[in-house]
Amino acid sequence: MLDVALDAHVSPETLRKIETGRVATPAFSTIAAIAGVLGLSLDAVWTEVSPPERADDAGSHPGVRERLAS
Repeated sequence: MLDVALDAHVSPETLRKIETGRVATPAFSTIAAIAGVLGLSLDAVWTEVSPPERADDAGSHPGVRERLAS
């Protein structure tokens, strides 16, 4: 954890708070930095944190799946 935090230029305490949910909405730049250190794309991170899309939502918003996948 220490190496990831330092490589992402965030404090270990900040990373610990994000991991435990004590930071409800971390800054985009913080998430991008951590994802980069871990070798994750932001698309992969988004997939993990976003709720599954309901079938009726996809029908009401054409192209949603394609936009999220790109």
